[in-house]
Amino acid sequence: MQGIKRKLVFVTLFELIAVAFNTLILTALGHDAAHSGGLAVASSTIAMLWNLCWNSAFEYWEARQADRTRTFTRRALHAIGFEAGLLGMLVPLFAYALGIELLDALALNVGLVLFFLVYTFTFNLAFDRIFGLPLSARPA
Repeated sequence: MQGIKRKLVFVTLFELIAVAFNTLILTALGHDAAHSGGLAVASSTIAMLWNLCWNSAFEYWEARQADRTRTFTRRALHAIGFEAGLLGMLVPLFAYALGIELLDALALNVGLVLFFLVYTFTFNLAFDRIFGLPLSARPA
């Protein structure tokens, strides 16, 4: 599976699982379940749009590399780049939605990022094994 179909399947599966995790984590931290679910859906929507942009840019860069192998380091950099960009977008949202200070929202989001770094890396690895590598990661 390649192209936009691959990206849509990827982001849909990724975010459905992420909404469930995000809701459970926020609820476990003492936030109202309905409020947590709404915030999880809002952050998921932002993450989906960012995911499409990030993966497109990453694959554009990757396709132009002499060695297109998806090494551990390349996968880790992909996950870190995605989460760093998302962090910059979600901290203000969480601060506003939860009525907390930006530093508190940053601390909350850093905790979520640590969890989602592992999730992102694992999901990407599993997705590539199940659906195959994109053309950008295959030898020229």
